[in-house]
Amino acid sequence: MTPVSLITGVLGTGKTTAIRSLLEQRPPDERWGVFINEYGIVSLDEALLELPEDSPVSVQELAGGCFCCETAELFKPMLVQFLRRVRPHRLLIEPSGAGHPANVLDLLRESRFFSSQLDLQAVICIVDPQDADNPRIRSNPVFHDQLEMADIVVINHTDHRSPESIARCRAFVEQLDPPKLLIAETSQGQLRPEWLSMTNTVYRPPRFPDAHAVTSPHAPATSEMTAELVQLGGRSRPVPSAPQQFPSSGNGWHACGWMFSPLDVFQRDPLLELLESVPGLQRLKGVFRCDDDWWSVNRVGREASIRRSCWRRDSRLEVICDSPRDWDMLRQQLCHCLLRLK
Repeated sequence: MTPVSLITGVLGTGKTTAIRSLLEQRPPDERWGVFINEYGIVSLDEALLELPEDSPVSVQELAGGCFCCETAELFKPMLVQFLRRVRPHRLLIEPSGAGHPANVLDLLRESRFFSSQLDLQAVICIVDPQDADNPRIRSNPVFHDQLEMADIVVINHTDHRSPESIARCRAFVEQLDPPKLLIAETSQGQLRPEWLSMTNTVYRPPRFPDAHAVTSPHAPATSEMTAELVQLGGRSRPVPSAPQQFPSSGNGWHACGWMFSPLDVFQRDPLLELLESVPGLQRLKGVFRCDDDWWSVNRVGREASIRRSCWRRDSRLEVICDSPRDWDMLRQQLCHCLLRLK
């Protein structure tokens, strides 16, 4: 049986960075699979994982809504196909940061196929101490149940948070019952591979099982839009200077994604200034072909990082805000950052 672990946490806690740290510690003789759920419609985590072309790690992304609601019907067949195609020695599943883990765990435990093929091991929740201090997030049932249902809670970003904030977060997690197998503190999303194999027989029920039910999804703008991205597969590409735009909203968040032609080249400095100025931003992820190289941009609130990227497929961006935005205006501003080639 293939060991499988869930890596959960709300938007911006560092789940993708944590998965990248695990992949860097993968035994060289093992094939690993990563199945990722994106809240927004444009998938970016594969680009941010920065895997080389010949990597023994295979990634499957399902964008356009959470496993637990909007894309629930696609989750099972896509995961079955992924397992049959890749036959990984280990599988990591990253649900959307806005998603409730209960339905995914139920499916893995109760499906005849998955229960015979997969060995469900540790459920790891990544938490940012400042989220535990944020009344909006602290009152969110999904936030609570991601912590409630985790076997291991990893308090991340300890290098950027005060000792008092970290202590409050730990105290909050310690009062959960049943107690966790492990409460760890880390920075830069550094996880230990041995945590993946920690298991026990304790059932961790959700406190809010209906908080994110299939009957009440946060949906993208249209189901056809989701299908378009699922079927994209390299066949439909935007033309230069005319990016495809994919808005979505729900569960209190407003998101939009853009895909640019691989022929589009951005002026890096104006682009970074624009991305830094987006107001009310919860999460921003992007990868861009710029005038000096390819760059990935990762922003949570006011905190941002930029690094060179080995991604070469196309430029893309996903923005998640706490209130509606004029996405057409932002698209125009992005296009103004393009280098006009003669």
